[in-house]
Amino acid sequence: MAELIATDRLEDFNRLEMTLLGETRTVFSMGSGPAVIVMSEMPGIHHLVAEFARKVRDAGFTVYMPHMFGEAGRAPTPGYILGSVARACISREFSAFAANKSSPIVDWLRALAAHVHPLCGGKGVGAIGMCFTGNFALSLMLEPSVVAPVLSQPSLPLFQ
Repeated sequence: MAELIATDRLEDFNRLEMTLLGETRTVFSMGSGPAVIVMSEMPGIHHLVAEFARKVRDAGFTVYMPHMFGEAGRAPTPGYILGSVARACISREFSAFAANKSSPIVDWLRALAAHVHPLCGGKGVGAIGMCFTGNFALSLMLEPSVVAPVLSQPSLPLFQ
């Protein structure tokens, strides 16, 4: 159970403020090699997501982990998870339930992929979406620089 309450200061990551499409977001980055965008599950970047990103780095990739929701590094307690899900579900930024529309966060993530590909080289960018963000990885395929989308436990669309 201790694993569920751990915090992570993310001190070994580079903290970047990246402005794309007129919006500035914090992105945690580390490593070298081709780029992989790691999109966290709910409630946000917690110690298990950070550990996964470190494993991706250790495999020879540059990790870009955008802070999209929650408090980066905070332990994923049940109340914190529920609050993060509720905020994301009603956020215009995520538009998770809108049909036939791209949400602003997906547009920003596409711009991130296009931006980091020439910086890191390789044949293209990988994109890993976890749970709530699983389908974001699939949506990133519309960006020509994304060559490897990975959907890890995609949870959307709900109720279908």
